[in-house]
Amino acid sequence: MIPNTIDIPLPGGLKTPLPRMRRATQRFTADEITDVDAHVAAEFKKFADVDLKGKSIAVAVGSRGIRSQPPVVKAVVNELKKAGAEPFLVPGMGSHGGGTAEGQQKILEGYGMGEADTGAPIRSSMEVVQVADVDGMPVYCDKNAYEADYIIAVNRVKPHTSFRGPVESGLCKMLVIGLGKHTGAVEFHRRGMAVFGTILPPTAEAFIANTKLLCAVAIVENGYEKLHTCEMVPPEKLIERDTALQALSKTLIPRLHLSSMDILIVDAIGKDISGGGMDPNVTGRNASNSKDFEGPDIHRIIIRDLTPGTEGNATGMGVADLTTQTMVQKINWSKTYVNLATAGSPGGAMVPMVMNTDKEAMFMAMRSCPMATPEGVRVIRIENTLDLGEIWVSEAMAADVEAHPAMALEGGLFDMPFDADGRMGDFHE
Repeated sequence: MIPNTIDIPLPGGLKTPLPRMRRATQRFTADEITDVDAHVAAEFKKFADVDLKGKSIAVAVGSRGIRSQPPVVKAVVNELKKAGAEPFLVPGMGSHGGGTAEGQQKILEGYGMGEADTGAPIRSSMEVVQVADVDGMPVYCDKNAYEADYIIAVNRVKPHTSFRGPVESGLCKMLVIGLGKHTGAVEFHRRGMAVFGTILPPTAEAFIANTKLLCAVAIVENGYEKLHTCEMVPPEKLIERDTALQALSKTLIPRLHLSSMDILIVDAIGKDISGGGMDPNVTGRNASNSKDFEGPDIHRIIIRDLTPGTEGNATGMGVADLTTQTMVQKINWSKTYVNLATAGSPGGAMVPMVMNTDKEAMFMAMRSCPMATPEGVRVIRIENTLDLGEIWVSEAMAADVEAHPAMALEGGLFDMPFDADGRMGDFHE
C-alpha cells in the first residue's frame, strides 16, 4: 500500500527555483475528411452487389479513444440499415475493460457508441470460437461475431507501442487479437511481441478464410486526431492495405519536434490515449524494452494524472520516473494488472517515484537533472501524447522553437503556476 503522504527529509527540503515557461505550437499534416457520412456512403458502394437485406452484421469496434471512430461507426451502421441489414456492435478489444463483457460494453458506451448513439445494440461477450490453427497458433473469433451473417471490423491504423513490423496496430490486429478477445490476446502475447510482425499476417489470413468478413474499415488520423483516411477494405486486399496504411500513418502521427529535453511533464496517461498509456512513438520509451523506438532524448518524465477515460488503468506508468499522489490514488490495480499480464509486459505496471504534489514532482525532477538551473533546464509540458499541437516549453528551449520551421512561440514568459495545494494550473489557462 502506498501511503497517502510520503515525507522526504532532504537537506534544504524539496525546494528549488523553477524555470519560467512559454506556450508554443507545433504544426502537423492537417488534411482531413470533413463529411464523414458522404465519404462512408461512397466507400460502401464497393459492396453494392452484396445482398445484405435481413442479414445480421457484427460491427467490431476497439477500445481506443479514437475521436473519429464514433462518427465513422454511426455512418457504417446507417449504410447497413439503408441496405436492409440488421447491424449490432461487438467489442473487439482483447482483454481491455478488465477482461469482462460488462467492462467492454461500458467502454463502447463511454466513447459515445452505445445503442442510443449509433442506433445499433451492443452484444458483448468474452465467449470465443476457435476458427483456425496456424502452425500451432490457435486463432479465435468472438462468438457473437462468428455467428453473424457478416463481420465488419473498424479500427484505426497506427504504429504500435511495443513492436515494429509491416503491419502493427491496425486491421490484422483487430481481427485476431481484438476479436480474439481475452483468449486470443493471451495466446498472442505469450509468444512475445517480438514475433507479432511475423505472425499477424498469416493468422489474419486464416481468420479471413474461416469467418464471414465482409470488410474492414481502416481509419487513419492526421496529426490533430482528425480523420485523414477512411477506407472500406475487402478481405482479399486487407493485408496489402493494412501494410500501406501503416506506412502512411507513420508519416502523420504527432511527435515532439524537439529532440532533447531534461524534463517532460505529461499531464495524463491512459488507454484512451495510447495502448501504452503514453505513446512510445512520442517519448521513445516503452514497457516491453524494445529498442526499435526512436524518440527524443528525455532525462526525466513526470506523469501528473490519469485520464478519466482510462478508468484507473495505469498501463505505461512504469516508463516514467516520477508521478503524483493524484495519479496513484486513482489506479485500478486489477485493470492495470490484467492488461499488462495479458501483454506480457509487467514493467509497464512498475510505480515511479511518488511525490505528494505536482510541485514536489517538479522539484525532485530538477534535483535529479545534473547542474539544472531555472534558466538552463530544458522542460516541455504536454497534455498527453495525442494532443501535441500546443505545448509548454521552458525559457531555455525558446531559441530551438524559434529555429524550427514547424513550431512557433505564443505569448511571453510566465512562472510555473501552482495552487495552494501544489497542483499545477490548467494547461489551457
